[in-house]
Amino acid sequence: MKITSLTTYIVPPRWCFLKIETDEGITGWGEPVVEGRANTVAALVAELADYLIGKDPSLIEDHWTVMYRGGFYRGGAIHMSAIAGIDQALWDIKGKALGKPVHQLLGGQLRDKIRVYSWIGGDRPHDTARAAREVADRGFTAIKMNGTEELQFIDTHDKVDAVLVRVQAIREELGPDFGIAVDFHGRVHRPMAKVLAKELDPFKLMFIEEPVLSENAEALKEIANQTSTPIALGERLYSRWDFKNILHAGYVDIIQPDPSHAGGITEVRKIAAMAEAYDVALALHCPLGPIALAANLQLDAVCYNAFIQEQSLGIHYNKTNDLLDYLSDASVFDYKDGFVAIPQGPGLGIEINEEFVRKKAAEGHRWRNPVWRHKDGSFAEW
Repeated sequence: MKITSLTTYIVPPRWCFLKIETDEGITGWGEPVVEGRANTVAALVAELADYLIGKDPSLIEDHWTVMYRGGFYRGGAIHMSAIAGIDQALWDIKGKALGKPVHQLLGGQLRDKIRVYSWIGGDRPHDTARAAREVADRGFTAIKMNGTEELQFIDTHDKVDAVLVRVQAIREELGPDFGIAVDFHGRVHRPMAKVLAKELDPFKLMFIEEPVLSENAEALKEIANQTSTPIALGERLYSRWDFKNILHAGYVDIIQPDPSHAGGITEVRKIAAMAEAYDVALALHCPLGPIALAANLQLDAVCYNAFIQEQSLGIHYNKTNDLLDYLSDASVFDYKDGFVAIPQGPGLGIEINEEFVRKKAAEGHRWRNPVWRHKDGSFAEW
């Protein structure tokens, strides 16, 4: 079997899909994207295609190594996301060729389903208790929300109080056992991160996410000393080498690599195994589309330290199309009682509605991150 083509589709709301075709008629799908940089990633996929066309798609480890090491300059969001989508599609092809789900090829599943959480509150969190109640009524047992709006290096305590009010409202509405995660989203700088982490501690959160940006990881030691809440981080780390020092430092309790950003199934499996050796949990990052979620679930099936899965159904970014729209059979993601089932079909276990993909790719998208500013006119982290 030989690879004959790689085709990317820029589809709303903010995704990029990849189709790899072979001379035996077996196709694989991946999701190579950086939110806000979809076309840039697609361009790199096209460059990597120069090497891949004509190659045997089953040699996944070798192709990954060449794509990563063969260009001299390596790593980072764009490069690793392009590799990630290609890697996902190659695993999809291999599973379909053998008639097995990817998790069977990775050693076989050790769980039948995994707990999921749902996003609430939007970019500027509001009305969180009502939104959490609606999510709970749909069967979810956990949510994640952005904690703050703009926050200066040193800011007023009323902004901290506003976070506490929103979290308390959810806790009072849904009780002590409902899972609540608060995402600092890199909006919080080290001085205020210490304050916010400490103030949130009494609410017994599931975790706090990205209390500081990954490049400021040295601050995690001090933040960890302010709270007993588990600290999660990793959506902006892209390889096992990026995670190495984070894990060795010992202040992160949950890692969140994204299989559409961190080198795909091949690389994230290795990152997860590294984390397990440090007794660190895994909560894969996935505010993306159905191909990305399918790849995540194949990994959740075989990673012992995976405990919950992010997914984008109903997320505030999905205004034009949602997670299930691009699937021929949406029931493959069987959400029930706060869990989603591990897909059992060959490859990634999903069937893409290619006609709908082509239709929506004709529309495309130009999604960009919002640009926020503080009251003094300076740039604010989003």
